[in-house]
Amino acid sequence: MARLVRWTAAGAAAALLMTGCGDGADGGDDKGPAKDRRAPASTPQQRETPSAPALALPSSLTGQRLDWGACKSTKDSPAPSGEWRCATLKAPLDWAKPAGKTIDLALIRAQSRGTGEERLGSLLFNFGGPGGSGVDTMPAFGSTFSSLRERYDLVSWDPRAVGGSEGVRCRGDKAIQAAESVDATPDTPAEERAYFQDATDFGEGCRKDAGDLLAHASTTDTARDMDLMRQVLGDDKLHYFGISYGTELGGVYAHLFPKKVSRVVLDAVVDPTADTVGHARNQTKGFQLALDNYLKSTGQDPKRGSEKIAALLRRIDGKPLPTSSGRELTQSLAVIGIFLPLYSQDSWPVLTDALKSAEKGDGTGLLALADGYNDRDPEGRYGTTTHAQRVISCSDDKQRPTAEDVRKLLPEFEKLSPVFGPFLAWDASGWCHDWPVAGQFDTPETDAAGAAPILLVGNTGDPATPYEGTRRMADELGEGVGVVLTWKGEGHRAYGSGSDCVDSTVDRYLLDGDVPRDGKVCS
Repeated sequence: MARLVRWTAAGAAAALLMTGCGDGADGGDDKGPAKDRRAPASTPQQRETPSAPALALPSSLTGQRLDWGACKSTKDSPAPSGEWRCATLKAPLDWAKPAGKTIDLALIRAQSRGTGEERLGSLLFNFGGPGGSGVDTMPAFGSTFSSLRERYDLVSWDPRAVGGSEGVRCRGDKAIQAAESVDATPDTPAEERAYFQDATDFGEGCRKDAGDLLAHASTTDTARDMDLMRQVLGDDKLHYFGISYGTELGGVYAHLFPKKVSRVVLDAVVDPTADTVGHARNQTKGFQLALDNYLKSTGQDPKRGSEKIAALLRRIDGKPLPTSSGRELTQSLAVIGIFLPLYSQDSWPVLTDALKSAEKGDGTGLLALADGYNDRDPEGRYGTTTHAQRVISCSDDKQRPTAEDVRKLLPEFEKLSPVFGPFLAWDASGWCHDWPVAGQFDTPETDAAGAAPILLVGNTGDPATPYEGTRRMADELGEGVGVVLTWKGEGHRAYGSGSDCVDSTVDRYLLDGDVPRDGKVCS
């Protein structure tokens, strides 16, 4: 089952580079999505993330001394070179029992170039997902944030259930590839049964592999991990840069620890007021907007162009396309292949070539894009990002939309986007179907009254975290807390994407504490 669209902000660019689709024109920047699902639109929203009680943490946790040493290679990536060093932090498995069993969290750091009063402390990064490895991503995109090293140690980590931090693998490579034949937009009762059975099987695989961790992998758990990191790193308050899903994590942290917020940037902001179906609806609109802009750039009418692509997908549903590898391009894989290049305007020409080939009966180009998104290498080995995504997001999401809910939503979603609507509507139901543990909330609580100003950066062309979520996050954070910076651009995320205005504004805020005017616009 190839599920969308939670992804690391760096992940989509890495996938594009892996498939030969990126040209590096953005200076090595990453463009990737985050998908967040909460509850059926008919369900009243309930904000249930608890305010942080005063926890008596044992000195064995707060007094840890991190042993920073050479990073090790993993099967997914080589050890980073240069000034990057790695360490392991102990954190409670269950934050309700801070003196109980612990888990290991993998951290990575490049120390600040500044000394003495020039150094402000550590700047923590979460690049999105959930499920993205900060240990792998931070060095790959460290040059993007090089200016911030003048005053900060750059620090990231693998959140619990990710990579080097008790990472989870819910099924093997052969089973993953076999599941790609499951229709993610089922048209018959038999296809529906297969779709939901696959979801059940995946969840059971996660339960067996994750064990006790499955019930303790929520965003709230990770926010508490962040506050422990802050203490162990020696900072009185948190400095943080969250991207995509990392903005939700930052909002939850600010709610739990408003008095510990220092300089916090949230870029590609998740809408904290949207439930499961609301996020699917937002992304259907967002990706259709990106597709419309792409079609306009090629001289096509967006409505007619979308209808043409939707017709292609229907043909593939009836008869999958052959590819040069011998594998078939199914309808579900074709949709994923179309999603990926919409994260970066630089990759639009690749989408053009792939669609032209598919129209001629060759699915090779779209399959390569889908493989990049699904983290599949040429040898047929799959990464585990989507496994961690599901473990974390289903730990969060209390609501479980049913097949009946989706059938009622399909006409609306198909009208919003004939290309993406059906996929995202079914995805809202299948992602956490029959999950082994209950979710924590319907929508996350991000009220942070009393916190220092938090800079929210929204991109008007963002397909994965549509711009409207930026203002909604500002409203939820509270008066005087959320400060909105708007970029009129394309793709997912703004900082490091080619706008000197955005980059300089964010740098002045983080380095000098210069809070911009709320509502500032960069074009």
